[in-house]
This record gives sequence, structure tokens and C-alpha cells, in this order.
Amino acid sequence: MTVPAQRSRRAPNRTGTALRVLLAVAVLVPAGVLFHSAWRSNDERLTVTERERHGVEYLRSLGHVTLALVDAQSGAVAGRAAAAAALRGAVEQTSAIDVRYGAELRTSERWAGLHAKIEALPDRPPADPQEAWTVYTETTDLLLALYAKVRESSGLIRDPESDTYHLQDAAGEELPEALIAAGRLADRAVLAAGRSGADRLRTASDLALARADVLSPADDLVENLRAAVENTTSRTLGGNLLSRLDGYQRAVEELSTLTRDTAAPDPIQVGAARASAQLAGSGLTTIILAELDTLLRDRVDGLTGERRIVVGALVLAVLLVLALAALPVLAARSARNGGAPAEADEPTVDGLRPTTGTESGPPPAGPPLAESALPVGAALAGGLPPLPERRPRGTDPTGDPGRRPPLADWQDPVPAGQAAQSTAADSQAPWGRPDAR
Repeated sequence: MTVPAQRSRRAPNRTGTALRVLLAVAVLVPAGVLFHSAWRSNDERLTVTERERHGVEYLRSLGHVTLALVDAQSGAVAGRAAAAAALRGAVEQTSAIDVRYGAELRTSERWAGLHAKIEALPDRPPADPQEAWTVYTETTDLLLALYAKVRESSGLIRDPESDTYHLQDAAGEELPEALIAAGRLADRAVLAAGRSGADRLRTASDLALARADVLSPADDLVENLRAAVENTTSRTLGGNLLSRLDGYQRAVEELSTLTRDTAAPDPIQVGAARASAQLAGSGLTTIILAELDTLLRDRVDGLTGERRIVVGALVLAVLLVLALAALPVLAARSARNGGAPAEADEPTVDGLRPTTGTESGPPPAGPPLAESALPVGAALAGGLPPLPERRPRGTDPTGDPGRRPPLADWQDPVPAGQAAQSTAADSQAPWGRPDAR
């Protein structure tokens, strides 16, 4: 019986490994580039939007300073004591905001100059109302410049969305200018009441310019708010703004009508109209800034959701590559655990399947000998050939235990011609097949 050589292990599939590596690189490199680009774009937009929200918070604090400063100016021009407590509280609030966002918005220097100017305002009204009007006008000019700086540094003035752009323009430019102009118009009317008839022409000119300063930003405010309402996706913006806008327009028109009487405008009526316009403008500013902050917050939420999607896409790509790399390993392990099926077409010798190099134990015994027809005397007389030397089972004649004996060692020692002549008694002889011993 022949023994086939031991099967060699299958060589590693280097081509398949290289293809898997190339596939992993082909998936991960574009995914990484897209992730980096999307993440950087998302991070930039998120940073800009957060800075705009900081600008909105700064504008909200400046609104309190504006109202307090206009009240203080009207009181100083009319000869009354300024409302120092309200102005001081508004200044402290804005100082706290500037500490938080001044470096980011680059407003610290401008606020420091305005703060010093406000601190230098006299506690008592000066003897000359015109001097008080001049001092407060310089201070409010610095305040309007700070408004412009906040809008520019925070990026509100460059906002790409139509509704948020018009809202920031209304709350950061038109309304502050309109409120300060309304205060100046009322103060002009008070100053005109103390002038003589010879200065009537100059008084009429001053009042006309002051009315234009009030009506021009008020008209721009209406246009901005209408554009914001028409181009917004907010469901509350229109209803909240239009009612407040109507009240502000009526107050401004009333103030403008009262100051057309150049002969003798009533300071009390003008002051009441100014207070009404200021109250309507304050409420409108609060609503505009609240709606603007809501839109920016929704944008931040959307950008945060996009960031989660980008991270999820990258994780999915990595998991896909790991799955592609793990499938061949799992398949090979499953094949080793299941084992290879037996081959049914291997050649056999004497009706037996050859053993492999890993099998142990002696080969199966051959078929039983046929009864010999030789007489006992012939067997005793030396008719049979000499017995072969007996060796340990499964060893080679050379004594090497690792080699299988050749097929001839297991063949029947009785010649084929004599097997037909042996008798039944010969089968009981002490000599016989080596495998029967």
C-alpha cells in the first residue's frame, strides 16, 4: 500500500491581502478628506454664528444705555436732574458684557472711551441748556459708533440670511438712530421755546433737520422689518413685529406733527410724545433682538446636527473598512473549525484507503490466507520457503520508526502456486503470515 506525501500548507494569498489594503485606503482617504472639509466648514459657520449671538447680546445691553442716555439728555436740556441711577445701572451691565465679549468683538477700546465720556457728564444740569445738548450729543455719537463696531466685529452686518440681516440692521442701526434722533428733536423743541422771535428762522431750520433725522431711520426701519417678515421661516416673527411697529410709527408721527409748529411748540406735549416714541421703540428693539437670537440659535442647532451627521458618516466608513478586513479572517477561521471533507476518489491498495502522514497505528491486516492444499509431510520436508525476519509493526527494515514499511513487507509469504496445494492442517503450523503472529 502506498502512502501519499503530506499535503503542504496553502501559501498566503498576498494578492488578496494587497487588494484589501488598497480597498481600505480607497475608502478611508476620500472619507477622511470629505470629513475634514465638512468639519472645517461646519466649525467656521458655527463659530461665526456664535459670535453673532454674542453681538446680539452686546446690542441688547447697549439698548439700555441708549434709553438711559436719551432720558438723561432730555432732563439736562430741560433743566431737570438727570436719572443717574438708571444710567449707572445700564453702564455697569454693559461693562460686564464688554468684559465677556470685548476682546472677541474688539470693542473694549471704544467702550472705554464711551464709559469715560458718560462718567464725565455733569451730575447737575448746566446753566446753559445749549451746552448740555452739545455735551450729550457728543456722547450719543460715540454710542452710535459703538453700535456700528459691534455689528461689524460680530459679523452681523455680513449675515448671509435675508431675515437675520434685516433684523440686525433694524435693531443695530435704524432703531438706535431713530430713538436718539427723537430725543434730539424733543430737545430742539425745548430749546426753541426759550429763543426770541429773531431766532425763529434758525429754530425752524433746526427743527426741520431734526424731524428728517427722525423720519429717515423710521422709514428705513419699516422697510427692513417688512423685508424680514417676507423672507423669514419663523412663524412668530410677523405677528410679534407688526403690532409693535404700528405703535412706533404712530408715536413718531405724533412727535413730528407737534414739532411742526415753529412758533411755540409745547415742550410738555413734545416731551410726552418723545416718551411714547421711546417706549414703543424700546419694546420693538426687545422683540427684534429676541427674534434675531432665536433665528441664530436655530441655525446653531442645525449646524450641530450637521456635525453629528458628519461624525456618523466617518464612523460608518471606518466600520465598513473594518468589516471588509474582518470577513476573510472569519471565513478562514470557520473553515479551520469545520474541517475539510474526506476525499472519496483517492486510490486504494488491496481495497484499503492509504493513510496520511498524520495517522498513527499499524496498517490494517491483509485478507486471511486460503487453506493450503500441501500435505503435512511436504510442509515438514521443507516445501515452504523460510519465514521472513519479524520486525516491529509499522517500522522500516532499516530500523527507522518514522518510515512506513514497503508494500512487499506486508505481502503473503506463501507463493501463489503452493496456496492451492496446502491442506487444512498446514494452517495450524507455527509459521505463517507475519501479521498473524
